[in-house]
This record gives sequence, structure tokens and C-alpha cells, in this order.
Amino acid sequence: MQNMGATDEQCPFEFNFDPASFRKGDTVSYRVTGSLEGFPFVGTLLEVHDDHVIISDDPAHPEHGVRGTRESRPLVQHTEFD
Repeated sequence: MQNMGATDEQCPFEFNFDPASFRKGDTVSYRVTGSLEGFPFVGTLLEVHDDHVIISDDPAHPEHGVRGTRESRPLVQHTEFD
């Protein structure tokens, strides 16, 4: 999300990229497989488990979550959105 605006413009999000310190409520940048591969997405962690996370992907429906991998930029399968 860097270099998307003016040269002095800061990213409006503060991300946690350290999966070892993930906590509920953290803002993360995540990726999606399929046709959306390569685009950055922003979400809030709803749940943190040993091997995966649940990410709130829709501010209008913050209770809805998708499952992602537990890594610096979680990976969510496109089928989670079906």
C-alpha cells in the first residue's frame, strides 16, 4: 500500500506483520488466491489460532470472518468468499 499516493503520504493503516504476536483486533494485510491474487486487502483479526486466523473482511458486517493462514500476510482461499 506504499507508493499509491503523493510521495509524502503515509499509509492510513498500522499493520501487524508478526504472526507470533497476532492478537484479536490487530489490523493485518492479507492476500486472496484466484482472480484477486496480487491485490492487498485489509482486515481485522477476529480470532487467532495456532495454525490459522479468522479475519473480518467487511466493515459493514464485522462479525463475518474468513479463514486465513497464520503468516505475516495471511493467505485466504478465494472460496471463503462464496
